[in-house]
Amino acid sequence: MSCEMCNTKSKKRSEDEKKNLITRLNRVSGQINGIKTMIEEDRYCEDVLIQLLAVEKSVRAISNIVLDNHMHSCLIEHIEKGDYSIIDEISDLVRRFQ
Repeated sequence: MSCEMCNTKSKKRSEDEKKNLITRLNRVSGQINGIKTMIEEDRYCEDVLIQLLAVEKSVRAISNIVLDNHMHSCLIEHIEKGDYSIIDEISDLVRRFQ
């Protein structure tokens, strides 16, 4: 969906999808706060790095969920409307994830 007045794109998500994503983002936020505490407490580098890797994997998992949803909803909607420019957008996103 597009906001005609502000020329930006938006995506209507189901309540379940929002809840899932927000739960995961809250978990990442908690992980980040834990890492900040580890730094403040002068915890060992390896321990901090392991937690940073866990955050990275969590964020990647969230990104994959959003990308998967994008391909199963937005991509299909655009193609059904005959707008094939969405394929360039998807290609660009896939390149960014590599």
